[in-house]
Formats: sequence, C-alpha cells, structure tokens
Amino acid sequence: MTLFGYSLEQIFLVVLIFRGLATLLIMFFGDAIEGIGEGLPIFNPSVILSFITLMSAAGFILEKLAFFPSVWNIVAACIIGAILSALFYLFVLVPLRSADVSLAYTEESLGGQLGKVIVPIPKDGFGEVVIETTSGMISKRATGFDNEAIDYDTTVLVVEVKEGTLFVRSYDKKFL
Repeated sequence: MTLFGYSLEQIFLVVLIFRGLATLLIMFFGDAIEGIGEGLPIFNPSVILSFITLMSAAGFILEKLAFFPSVWNIVAACIIGAILSALFYLFVLVPLRSADVSLAYTEESLGGQLGKVIVPIPKDGFGEVVIETTSGMISKRATGFDNEAIDYDTTVLVVEVKEGTLFVRSYDKKFL
C-alpha cells in the first residue's frame, strides 16, 4: 500500500528518524514545554513522542515482515504504540514524577533537626552547629534559643531558623 506516493515502510522509517530528531530538541528545550503535560497526561510531550516512536517502529517492523495487509499493520501499530506508551507513562513517568529526591534543603526543613555544636555558642552570641542530612553535612551559624551558652560537642535541637541563623536548645535524650 502506498500513501502520498510512498510505501508505508518508508513513511514509518521517516517518522522514526524525525522522532529521533525531536528527541534531541526535547533534550535541549524540554523544560520550556514541560508544563504542557501537567493538566492532562495524554498531552505530555514524552508520552506523545514515545507513542509516535513505538507506533512507527512497530509499523516499520510489521510492514517489513508483511504478514498482514497494510491497513491491519497500521491498526496493529497504533494499538501496540498506545499500549506500550501507556505502560511507559504508568511505570516510568509517574514514578519519576512522584520521586521527590533532592539534595537541596530549605531553611524551614532544618527546624526540628538534631545537630552538634562545633563552635561553642556564648551567651547572647553566635557559634556554629553541624547537622547531618541526606545531602551531607550542613554547617550553619547558631545562637541559643533563650540566649543561653552551649558548650562544644553538645547535641542541640533546632527550634527555629531566622535569616540563616539557627536558634537551638540543648537536647537531652531522656525526653524521648
């Protein structure tokens, strides 16, 4: 069967090649069009491009093998592309979107954390506290929450964070 004067095999191959070029564009400009797929997952560019890729690859293979008439090959290629891109969305994109792993931290996230004093905190003054997080060790300026002095190597609890300064209290394990 021919379409626009070309065999379906050629059309599927050309679509597959242009889809490869579109992948390069998505790699460079993907952040600019990322918001398109937020409302409806079917409009997600990754899902659309995966459907086109899988459909054209399945169509090319089915045309090459030529077991069925071309009309059935197109229908089968569309079904295969839809099923595989749905699986791609459900088992790859959804878990990646819900995986909220980041090495960054916010100052608000430091509240309630335990740390160690590495520079003694004088009364009405500043020292330094180190906090161990999933992203590594964070060293921050600290002061006593009630303006108390806190000695070196004391375990402290971060009560609040204001303007980059940790307000801490000595932490006693017997309150657990």
